[in-house]
Amino acid sequence: MAWDEWEQLKTQAAGRQSDQMQLNRVPDEGGGGGGGSYGDLRASESDLAKIGSNAFTLFNRLWDEARVAGPSSSKAADDLKRQGFELGAGLAHVAKRWDEQLGSLRDACSHISNHMRVTKKIHKDDEHYITGQLSSIATLDSGFDERVGEPGAKNKIYGDNEKDEKDKD
Repeated sequence: MAWDEWEQLKTQAAGRQSDQMQLNRVPDEGGGGGGGSYGDLRASESDLAKIGSNAFTLFNRLWDEARVAGPSSSKAADDLKRQGFELGAGLAHVAKRWDEQLGSLRDACSHISNHMRVTKKIHKDDEHYITGQLSSIATLDSGFDERVGEPGAKNKIYGDNEKDEKDKD
């Protein structure tokens, strides 16, 4: 393909794209605010438990299965160095980096597992706190339901304000 032909094809493609503008997003549903339903971040305890459990399983499998190559690679690297091969230093470097990266990955799995456990506990405590606060408000609000008389009317317990005003004059 010649350069001129390539430029011509690019110009034609750009012309076709400008005729059909497309936005890469989901269209709005209904009025303002992005739609009729609001999304909440929901994570059940079982979801968090699964994530934490999988992270813990991966943590253990990495220890059992991924570090198998480490000792044999290090031994092979030492053997190659003793025999005068420069490949031994390269293999030793790879083995060292493998162990470092494996440790980082295991730390990340441990962090995820622990974080899910802590998150589950924190949110459970938050839920208990919010429930307690709301029930306190409901208890306080129920005290206002014991009205004397019609809503909006002055409470007769406090006396007749109009009569008190006339007595003052």
